[in-house]
Amino acid sequence: MKVIVGIDLGSTTTKAVLLDEHGEIVGRGITNSRSNYEVACAVARREALTTARMSMLARAIAVELGDSAVSDRLSNAFRLELYLGELAALTARVYQLLDHMMMAAFKTVLEPAASEILDVMADSAPGLFLGGAVRKSDFFRDIAGAAFTSEAERIAAQSDVPFDRLIGLFDRAILDVETTVRGDCFEDTLKMAANRIFAEGDEAARTTIERIIEEVASKPIEEVSFSGTGYGRQTLPFPKAAVRSEILCHGRGAHRVFPGTKTVLDIGGQDTKAIQVDENGVVTCFQMNDRCAAGCGRYLGYVADELNLGLHELGPLALKAEKVIRVNSTCTVFAGAELRERLALGQKREDVLAGLHRSIMLRAMSLLARSGGIRNEFTFTGGVCKNPMATKMLRELVDAHYGAEVTLNAHPDSIYMGALGAAMFALDDWRAGKANLLPDYEVDLSSQPLDHTGCGGCVTAATCE
Repeated sequence: MKVIVGIDLGSTTTKAVLLDEHGEIVGRGITNSRSNYEVACAVARREALTTARMSMLARAIAVELGDSAVSDRLSNAFRLELYLGELAALTARVYQLLDHMMMAAFKTVLEPAASEILDVMADSAPGLFLGGAVRKSDFFRDIAGAAFTSEAERIAAQSDVPFDRLIGLFDRAILDVETTVRGDCFEDTLKMAANRIFAEGDEAARTTIERIIEEVASKPIEEVSFSGTGYGRQTLPFPKAAVRSEILCHGRGAHRVFPGTKTVLDIGGQDTKAIQVDENGVVTCFQMNDRCAAGCGRYLGYVADELNLGLHELGPLALKAEKVIRVNSTCTVFAGAELRERLALGQKREDVLAGLHRSIMLRAMSLLARSGGIRNEFTFTGGVCKNPMATKMLRELVDAHYGAEVTLNAHPDSIYMGALGAAMFALDDWRAGKANLLPDYEVDLSSQPLDHTGCGGCVTAATCE
């Protein structure tokens, strides 16, 4: 199968979208942008290739077994195995940090607590993925961070173990885990997942699934053209012609998914863009925020850190607000001070968070007005579109200023719009005979720390090296 690759390297998350020769989406991947953009691009691209293979696997299972539930269970078990692999890497790094001489004064206190936390996380992991569990986040950092913080709070409340030291240990370890290119083998990981979901008496079913896994893993996927966009697009190892404007990519991606789109609002980690497009998805006008990241995803991330919450937890918590408290500043620098002040006054954090979300959306509405207002249909893209409270506030403000008849397209998958637009430009180049081939794009795994050696290219290669 030939695929075209679009990558959106954002300041917070990096997304990848794969299109086939006909322009249909066959794979998507997303990861934290981390402090290493090269690693982030490699991981997002690899995840997109993995989802493409998982789709191939689901179709093969449906044809042979006629049961889509099997592929769903296998997919969830596969995600569990990947999570456990990353958790093992996190555990190893925590113990390495505890052995460092700088931790000597705290090791006897922290090591038993950290060990207990990590054991609880491993024991509770199946409940996060199996048995119909709702997916809470796309990122290991969010899921593991929420679990680690919860257990750290419990232990700190029952003992003299300092909570801040435990969280500091996690923060340092997770940074190292995130900047490591893992070498998980697609085929081997799927087989472990199959062994998990099939009981000992289901040998025939397991054998059939393993044969299908081997067949799918052996099918080649050829990447024939690349294009990139996003906040960090200039750092992509792409030729100049393959790097595209965020404005153009988000406008085109939004129009592809929602063909009636006339206005696009993209709120990412570092900037907000209000975009007007014509009936063909061509950008006619746009406005961007200034160099300050106020009112963007980074602001929400800082607030989440202040509350010791995962970024994915902010929106659901804010939805529980009984009232919306007016917030005076959306400056990221002063956000923590105002948040602490309001909480010290006895105001509920849910109500304060509701006010923070409304303040962000008011800034976005101002930007939209300067770009020409909102025209029907209106599409919301970027990482903040995954936040349910942000979407709710935006809907309320659109109703109040432009009328309830305006169609607001807001979907969690809208975070992929930029990568989709980039892939569409790469597809145009390929069809015109100007494909952007990148034979040296793959991260040199020999120079990266690996959790499993020898499996670096297994997602795209037929077998392990």
